[in-house]
Amino acid sequence: MEELVLTKEELVEMFENHVLEDTPKGWLFDKKVVEIIALHEVEPKYLQDITNAKYYKIVPKGN
Repeated sequence: MEELVLTKEELVEMFENHVLEDTPKGWLFDKKVVEIIALHEVEPKYLQDITNAKYYKIVPKGN
């Protein structure tokens, strides 16, 4: 699986359409466990809310 970069709206839509699922194993995309990383446009030391990014990256979770 390749990394995907999505807008916040696209990420929410993927959860609503069950393309991404929150399970006890973790987040599943295409039946594989993935990580969701927030991509911020400011330096981390200035972050107020780490969940409020414009873009997110979905990457395969390492074993």
